Amino acid sequence: MSHKGFSHIGLSTLDLDKTREFYEGVLGFKPVVCDTITVEEGGKIRHIFFDTGHDQLIAFMEPRDVPGVPREYDAGINLGLGLPGGIYHFAFEAGNAAALGQKREELIGKGVEVSTVVDHGWAKSIYFKDPNGISLEY
Repeated sequence: MSHKGFSHIGLSTLDLDKTREFYEGVLGFKPVVCDTITVEEGGKIRHIFFDTGHDQLIAFMEPRDVPGVPREYDAGINLGLGLPGGIYHFAFEAGNAAALGQKREELIGKGVEVSTVVDHGWAKSIYFKDPNGISLEY
């Protein structure tokens, strides 16, 4: 069996509407599945998958009134674990340095707080956060 990359990464959100607005409206990822899961023990989970390219998806689940799941928690991952903001993060491919610069300007134009371009030697990156506080990178 050969490796074909990720099918999807699943994450949590406390506000699926804001998350959708950001990933679809700001980042331009198209939603491919939107559904609601009824939990047998009670409550519901709203669920959405976004196409990030190359048949790879990022999914978000918004639990509501599910037994054992708190109403409020750190959906950004790092803070809840007591870690610096960038330890857990997700990086998207921009393609090249010019596209990275364009992506940075596009995000700034949409009101997103974005780092300067960081040159790691082997790669260049920009950093920002989604509405959940999840650390993201291009």
